[in-house]
Amino acid sequence: MKSGGDKPRQNLAAISDQLELHELDLTDARAVEALVADLRPTEIYNLAAPSVVYASWDRPIETVEFMAGSVTSLLDAIVASSPETRFFQASSSEMFRGAEVSPQNEQTPPRPTSPYGVGKVAGHNLVYAYRRHHGVHASSGILYNHESPRRPTDFVTRKVVATAVAIKRGDVDELVLGDISARRDWGYAVDYVNAMWLMLQQDEGDDFVLASGRTYTVEELVRTTFSLLDLETDDYIRFDPALTRKGDEALLAGNPSKAAERLGWRADTDLRGLLQLMVDSELAAVASS
Repeated sequence: MKSGGDKPRQNLAAISDQLELHELDLTDARAVEALVADLRPTEIYNLAAPSVVYASWDRPIETVEFMAGSVTSLLDAIVASSPETRFFQASSSEMFRGAEVSPQNEQTPPRPTSPYGVGKVAGHNLVYAYRRHHGVHASSGILYNHESPRRPTDFVTRKVVATAVAIKRGDVDELVLGDISARRDWGYAVDYVNAMWLMLQQDEGDDFVLASGRTYTVEELVRTTFSLLDLETDDYIRFDPALTRKGDEALLAGNPSKAAERLGWRADTDLRGLLQLMVDSELAAVASS
């Protein structure tokens, strides 16, 4: 395992013996090209981006520069040193945050409302440009919310699950939320990674919306989670208007019909199944701590 330091990586602990890690700045074009030339990978999956959308307003210039620059460095390295490498770019439903139509598909005009969304549009367009100009096998997956037990607790799915488990254990006595009427298109991350892989097995690169095609309110998320733990939702919920963020009212709902037709893919795990996985993982983690 090659690493630039001894930072703890708990999420990788179970598979650390299967990995070789290389640390570098993805906007450093020379370093990226040298690594790609050395490894000549069959496939590259670019998932690099800030993890919290609203935080991109704290560093808007850096956010956009990194998200566009990292994609450019990787694609330039493929063109220069490893033209057979296939490339996946994680685009985002945040490209459509201000869209006037719902559900969105691959032809929906982007209307980002944050530096994060703007950066994702730039990366998405760069993939198309390099595919057209250089003929690289490059694809973008327009990812809607994809969740798992590895989500940090500042994401609403994990926050709800972690707090519900804590309530069940008697550690806390309330769950504080913003707008519980907001709707989301939630799916299971493992299903979406399968779609990423399928995209790079096609004869040519292309762009696909990766979504469940179903939307649920935050209230439905909460009630389903609490029901899995035999808790009464209304006994524990407190509303805090300060937690309601601008843009939460937008309906981001993906139309995955192209992925279903071309890739034979669908998001198999429904919301209840996803939340059961997350609850079980949370309970196991608490029991072992």
